Amino acid sequence: EQAGRHAAADKVLLGIEQKVRDSLGRTDLPEPIALPRVESVPGTFFSAFQQLWSAQYRQRTMMIWSVWFFALLGFYGLTSWLSALLQQSGFAVTQSVYYTVIISLGGIPGFLMAAWLVERWGRKPVCVVTLLGGGVMAFLYGQSAVFGGNVGLLITSGLLMQFFLFGMWAVLYTYTPELYPTSARATGSGFASAIGRVGSLLGPLVTGLVFPITGQGGVFALGALCFAVAALVVWVFGMETKGKTLEELTQSQG
Repeated sequence: EQAGRHAAADKVLLGIEQKVRDSLGRTDLPEPIALPRVESVPGTFFSAFQQLWSAQYRQRTMMIWSVWFFALLGFYGLTSWLSALLQQSGFAVTQSVYYTVIISLGGIPGFLMAAWLVERWGRKPVCVVTLLGGGVMAFLYGQSAVFGGNVGLLITSGLLMQFFLFGMWAVLYTYTPELYPTSARATGSGFASAIGRVGSLLGPLVTGLVFPITGQGGVFALGALCFAVAALVVWVFGMETKGKTLEELTQSQG
């Protein structure tokens, strides 16, 4: 409809209405709830980018860009060096690769759990929990690698670290598009991801510079700090989008 394709929009809406009737087992539709009309016109890339920095969306943009940057800075700073850091702890190459593969498996249930929790708890609390959980586990993982390479603690903390961090990915890809209106959603999501990629490029570089100075403990503490900063930004400046209509989100400030 926004693109002027009214017949196509009407066809889609009629299909949705029929599915609603079928799911309710009735021939009529429930009375619709009237919502305030929000004007939205087709725009260009430049108008969409300008909208990201309008008074209404500026705080959301700064918040989500900061979260993507620090989250990916910490994530790629740690995971890209995971095998090498294990070797520095005294593990053989084959052992370090084996442990890295095992640890990575923790991300699978992390994805699934986050996908379920975002609809139960909401986007904002799950985002904060996964970031803080990932930060705590990253710190413990670093300490276990430093003090004797305790394999049990290493594997457990590594699995939980990946559990929380892969859960973080699921939340970010759910949360980010919901912060923007239809006319700027793709641009807003794309730029947030792009800012995150800057962090992902800097992460391995920063890790390589910090490691000779602070050792593994300092590297993982730095990663944990990045996740803590991202969690704090969401907690202080983030808004909850769960269960809200596009109109409600558009009218919200912040």
